[in-house]
Amino acid sequence: MRVVIIGAGEVGTSIASNLSSDHDVVVIENDEERAEQLKFEFDVLAIAGDGTSMAVQEEANVGEADMFIACTDNDRTNLVACGTAKTLGDPFTIARVKSIEYLRTWDRKHGAFGADHVVCSDLLTAENIVRVIGLPTAIDLDLFVGGTVHMAEFEIVEGSPVAGQTVAEADRFDSLTFAGLFCGDELVIPDGETRIEEGNRAVVIGSPESVRAFGTDIAPDDAAERADDVVIAGGTEIGYHTARLLEEQSTKPRLIEANESRARTLAEDLPNTVVMQHDATDTDFLSREHVDESDVLIAALNSDERNLLIAVLAKRLGVSRVIAVVDNTEYVTLFKEIGIDVAINPRDVTAEDITRFSFENVAENLAVLENDQAEVLELQLEADSMMVGKTIMALDEELDGRFVIGAITREGALITPRGNTELQAGDKIVVFVETSFADELMAAV
Repeated sequence: MRVVIIGAGEVGTSIASNLSSDHDVVVIENDEERAEQLKFEFDVLAIAGDGTSMAVQEEANVGEADMFIACTDNDRTNLVACGTAKTLGDPFTIARVKSIEYLRTWDRKHGAFGADHVVCSDLLTAENIVRVIGLPTAIDLDLFVGGTVHMAEFEIVEGSPVAGQTVAEADRFDSLTFAGLFCGDELVIPDGETRIEEGNRAVVIGSPESVRAFGTDIAPDDAAERADDVVIAGGTEIGYHTARLLEEQSTKPRLIEANESRARTLAEDLPNTVVMQHDATDTDFLSREHVDESDVLIAALNSDERNLLIAVLAKRLGVSRVIAVVDNTEYVTLFKEIGIDVAINPRDVTAEDITRFSFENVAENLAVLENDQAEVLELQLEADSMMVGKTIMALDEELDGRFVIGAITREGALITPRGNTELQAGDKIVVFVETSFADELMAAV
């Protein structure tokens, strides 16, 4: 497949990295030095120029492209680039935007702006935050097969009842598969005798009910209850959408916004949110408002440095769980190292959402875990798939790679995979796989 990417920032670079090994990738980047650097980093054709220019797109042979991805940091640039691409050919066009207004326009008429798909970074990030809030100790949650299957990654925190137990002892749910375990930088495909320790990150796949029950079961007693008191620091678009989505779940969050005009607008738009006009870094204010008693605090300002400060202050005050929006990918590890529970990078969330369109319907959904060490794929088995008619045990012996089939749906019903489960044509399977083996696994479908 020929893919043209506009913009070699963090999103574009991530997408190019994911696609370059299996696809013919062209990257158009306005910065000549960055374009030249890409040629040495990845197996791509890099062109220096304006991605909205018809001449530059013709140089990139956009007319012959199968997919066109505009993912610069400028919404209008991305939309204009998609419109230009549609005049040269008929690629599947994807535009990254931050403004929800552009997404609303596109939702009213798909194909607006020349975009076949529009990805709103702020809304995606807010949805990710709200999903994570719903599960104690969860650091990631993705939905598969239309929500029938959930994949969640949990941190085994101090005081967790499962710390020190084996997988067999911890996995007490019928419709759940214990798919992977991250021990520091090491990926472990666990068996029943694998021991779970504090600090490990466990990946489970199963029904929404079983994943939620597992999350509650492994959380310390003081963290296992529903998060009802949620504080959002920052009335940014991400902060606003997070509050709006929480309101839809009957949660009444508190939101802190320093700007008086913005706070007034938020108070009008969020009827079930308590909007407080104040500086979220004011420790005395946080104490007066009993922020330390909240279940979750979300740092959602437009500055990584201020989000870090707020997150640290919240931890020092005693907030049980802190989620921070981190715009710079390189800072994500720093936030985690200093004890912030969850760090969510909007660029990573956006790149993952866009990348899933590149698998030409082989993989219908995709989640990337732990700095691309592992992936979770949703695959549909056709009649000619080499997997059809074989048991999971037989596939484990036949395929020389590390993977776990976490869930199977068959004619709408969820099946918990076991060693003697035989795969059938039409099955949808959700697979946890080491990234280095993902392409080979998909080739076997």
